[in-house]
Amino acid sequence: MKAAVCLTVTLLLAAPAAAQFAEVGSLDFPTSARSEEAQRHFLRGVAILHSFGWKQAVEQFQAAQAVEPDFALAYWGETLGYNHPLFGGGPDLDEASPRAALARLGPTPAARAAKAPTDREKGFLEAVEVLWGDAGSYDERRVGYMEAMERLYERYPDDDEVATFYALSMLAGSRALGDQSLRLEVRAGTIAMKVFNENRDHPGAAHYTIHAFDDPLHAPLALDAARRYAEIAPAVSHARHMPTHIFIQHGMWDLVSEHNQSAHDAAIALWEPGDSVGDAVHSLDWGQYGDLQRGDYDKARVWIQRLERLIAESDSQARAVTTLPLVNARYVVETEQWRVEPITDGASMHELLATGLSAVRGGDLAAAREAEAALAARARNGGVQDRIAHKEVAASIQAAEGDAEAAIASMDEAIAIVETLRPPNGAASPVKPPYELYGEILLQLGRPGDALQKFETSLLRMPNRMRSLLGAARAAAATGDRSTARERYAALAGFWIGGADDPGYTEARRFLASTNDD
Repeated sequence: MKAAVCLTVTLLLAAPAAAQFAEVGSLDFPTSARSEEAQRHFLRGVAILHSFGWKQAVEQFQAAQAVEPDFALAYWGETLGYNHPLFGGGPDLDEASPRAALARLGPTPAARAAKAPTDREKGFLEAVEVLWGDAGSYDERRVGYMEAMERLYERYPDDDEVATFYALSMLAGSRALGDQSLRLEVRAGTIAMKVFNENRDHPGAAHYTIHAFDDPLHAPLALDAARRYAEIAPAVSHARHMPTHIFIQHGMWDLVSEHNQSAHDAAIALWEPGDSVGDAVHSLDWGQYGDLQRGDYDKARVWIQRLERLIAESDSQARAVTTLPLVNARYVVETEQWRVEPITDGASMHELLATGLSAVRGGDLAAAREAEAALAARARNGGVQDRIAHKEVAASIQAAEGDAEAAIASMDEAIAIVETLRPPNGAASPVKPPYELYGEILLQLGRPGDALQKFETSLLRMPNRMRSLLGAARAAAATGDRSTARERYAALAGFWIGGADDPGYTEARRFLASTNDD
C-alpha cells in the first residue's frame, strides 16, 4: 500500500517537566512504504532532518526501519543524520555511521538499489551512495552528491523533496568547492524559495532559503522565510536559532537575543550526557553577540557562566571548550572593559586580539607587542582570520606610537584580506571587525571624513553594529555633518537596553537632545 503523501508532521518531545507535542513542519513525500506507521516515522524524520535535528531524525528513521526493515528511504534518511552537511571533513566527520546504515539495508549498492522500488527512490539512494562511497575525499564526494542530486532534480523538477535536498546539496557543494561567488547559493535559494512560496510550512524550504541568502546583499530576500521558520519547527533547537542568521544581517538585536535564548532552552531540554553540545553552544554564542550589541552586558556574562557550566557537565567537549575563549574575548572587545591577559602558548586568535587591543588602550605597549608577536606567529601558520587579527593589533600599536602611515598601511593590508573573503555572516570574526577598527584609528589620527567612510562600509557589511554606529556618529559630528550624526546616534539609542550611564549611550542622548531644535 502506498502511504498517505501529505501530512503535518508532529514530534513527541520529551521535556524534563512534561511531554508535549510540537510541530516540526509540513511536507509531501510519497514513498513505496507498505506500512502507514513506517511512513509516519519517515515523514517525521525527514521534517526534523530538514531542521538539522540530527539525533531526533535518526531516531525516527530507525523507528521506521524497525517497522519495515526493507524500507530503503528510511536508511537513506539515516545516512544524512550524522554529519552537518555544510561543514567539510574534520575531526568530527563520522563516515562509519552512515556506511553502517547502508550496510544494514544491503551488502552492496546493487543489493540496496533493488530494495528501492521506483526510479525516484533509486535516485535518492544513488546520491548517498556517492556521498558515503570510498572514491575520493569527502569534499570531492560532496560535489559528486550535488551532481547526483542535480540529475535527480532535472528528472523531477516539481518534486518538493527532490528540490529542497538538491538546494541543500548545492549549499554544501559550494563550500566543498571553496566557491566565493555565491553563484550556487543564489541558485539554491531560488529553488528553496519557490518551494517555500508554495508551502509556507515546509521546514527545509524556509531553512535553506535562509542559508542561501545569508549575506548582507541578499538577506532581505530571506526575511519572510526567517520570520516564518521561527514558527514552523519549534521542536528542533536549530530551527529556533536559524532565523537569527537573517536577523543579524538586519541588526535586529532583540530578535537575535530572544530566538537564541529559545534555541538554547530547547537544546538543553533535549540534551543528555554523551550527546553533542553543538546546538546549545551555537545558540549561546550567537545569543551573547546579540545581547552585547544591545548593551545587555549582564546577560552577556550569564551566557559565559552557562558555557562554563556546560563544559563541566559535558566532560569538556571540544566545541564548548574552544568557544569559551571566544565569548570571553568578545565580551572584552564589545564592552571595551579592557583586560590584558597573560599570553600562553595555546592562546586563541580572539584572546590575543582582545589582549592586544586592551594593552594598546591601556598604554601598555610592551604587552601589546607581545600579543602582536604571538599573532604574527599564528598568521605565518594559520588562516586568514589570524592574518587579519595580526594586522589589527599591529596597526593599533603603530597608531598609538604616532606612526600614522604605518598604521594605515597595516589596516589597508587587513582590508585587502577581508575583501577576498565572502561577505560576513553571523557574529563578528575576528571579534573586532576591521572596517570598524580602521574607522576608530582614523578618528584617532584626526581624519574624521575618512573614518566616516570606513564606519559606513562597516555598517553596510554588518548593519546596526553598536560600535560602528557610535563611530559613524562621532565621525559625522566631527566633520560637521550633524544630520548623519543624529541619524546614527538615534539608531543606537533606538535599540539600546543597557545601562543608561553607558558612555556611548549617554553620548548619543546628549547629542540628540542638543539637536532637537535643528
